Amino acid sequence: MAGNNLSIAIIGGGLGGSAAALSLLKAGFNVQVYERARVLREVGAGIVLTPNVVRVLNDLGFADALAALGVAPDAIRQRRWDDGRTLLCTPVTREAGKPAMVYTSHRSDVLSMLIGALPPERLHLGHRMTAFTDCGDRVALEFANGARAEADIVIGADGIHSTVRELLFGAEHPRFTGCVAYRGLVAAERLKHLNLPCEDHIWMGPGKHFVHYPVSAGRFINFVCVIERDTWTKESWTEPGEVKDAVAAYEGWHGQVRSIISSVEETFVWGLFDRAPLARWSINRVTLLGDACHPMLPFLAQGAAQAIEDGATLAAVLSHSGDDIPAALRRYENLRLPRTARIQAVARGNKTRNHLPDSPEQRARDASMAAGAADWSIGASAWVYEHDATAAADSGSLGAPADAG
Repeated sequence: MAGNNLSIAIIGGGLGGSAAALSLLKAGFNVQVYERARVLREVGAGIVLTPNVVRVLNDLGFADALAALGVAPDAIRQRRWDDGRTLLCTPVTREAGKPAMVYTSHRSDVLSMLIGALPPERLHLGHRMTAFTDCGDRVALEFANGARAEADIVIGADGIHSTVRELLFGAEHPRFTGCVAYRGLVAAERLKHLNLPCEDHIWMGPGKHFVHYPVSAGRFINFVCVIERDTWTKESWTEPGEVKDAVAAYEGWHGQVRSIISSVEETFVWGLFDRAPLARWSINRVTLLGDACHPMLPFLAQGAAQAIEDGATLAAVLSHSGDDIPAALRRYENLRLPRTARIQAVARGNKTRNHLPDSPEQRARDASMAAGAADWSIGASAWVYEHDATAAADSGSLGAPADAG
């Protein structure tokens, strides 16, 4: 067995990188995390934690923290854009005496929870990796601040603009999806007059959709507006947006939608770019994780979930591997790539499903939803939520049947 003699360098300390570090530390490995930012913070945005990722986080000991930080919604409700009619409401079931398995949370709360559990001496801030050299039995790392390090394995968890991915496979060419997203947080107190239930709401309409749910133990309402648009050039989560533009985009929509958007004090806007699945994630002793290798469109609430699954599976694979590190990383990739590629495809398809104009196709969709034919809340099949990322490494399961989705 590889055991804890292996040293592992994780490039990137976001949700995926920090969770991977905790999974690997739990398995006994010597892990160091290198993060380019001098202060680790997450954007003011929400995150839906579905059972497949809650399972991993509970295994890491976070069941109580998740319950304290997040909100366990009573249902996932999909609604029509103009009259607010419910198209599909799926109760979120919970076993008596057991922790909830679905949470709506603030991304910064989740990141703080993960970083708080990471031994501080293993997190190196202000370390922007600029180069690595595969020396055969080790990988040498260079950082912009002049620091150097070595590790047996390097994991690129450095996001959609990953330096590790570019060094491995060259520049990428993402495609603009024709959608931009506005996001914001509104103090729940400001929306008391709406009597919002404890639910995750998805409003579906022509050319756009709108999502809102409670976060931070119910103190805030997170919202996301996804709007079709002809052109966009910048891919950033932190580009300031104009509240008036977001409100104007929902002219004619239900008053609740417009009230929530109008109540926000600031909003951010980002273009949504799509990427084809990579053919491979690893070369020798270097591999990728999360958005660095499988960025997800936000139409299935699986971006962070799949990154955290990656770390759990990788830790399990390395725990049962011998000294052949490249072979172990290929196994990790073989276990994870088919599942993440499938989820990317389902998320991509949900854009079309959510944005149908009023038409015979839309009426057929609504009738199917009313009959209960649509899966769970946002079009995913059970294979997404029932997956156990650690057990999959032991069983060899790829996490999705050929006809899944």
